[in-house]
Amino acid sequence: MELKQYQVVLVNLDPTIGSEIQKTRPCVVISPNEMNKYLQTIVVAPMTTASKRYPTRVEVKHGRKKGWIVLDQIRTVDKIRIVKCYNLLSDKEILKVKAVLKEAYVD
Repeated sequence: MELKQYQVVLVNLDPTIGSEIQKTRPCVVISPNEMNKYLQTIVVAPMTTASKRYPTRVEVKHGRKKGWIVLDQIRTVDKIRIVKCYNLLSDKEILKVKAVLKEAYVD
């Protein structure tokens, strides 16, 4: 399975602990393509349809639903947790994700 950075994938996130986002849900692949090609794990940010407008959340459209990428809950998962693969985010959405990642995690 070839996974691309900024691709939406359906991931089984259970089991979880505490306030971690749980259940099987769409996630965005954050890890770069080089890592995705060679490692058995990927770095993902879960998506939700129920969110407030936090600075670490990026509003996107996935299918016919409006939702948010939860960049404050980034986690590493094994590829065997992937249930299904979808398309990449739009160019505009990718730019938003990059900007929020830089603001939140760089410097």
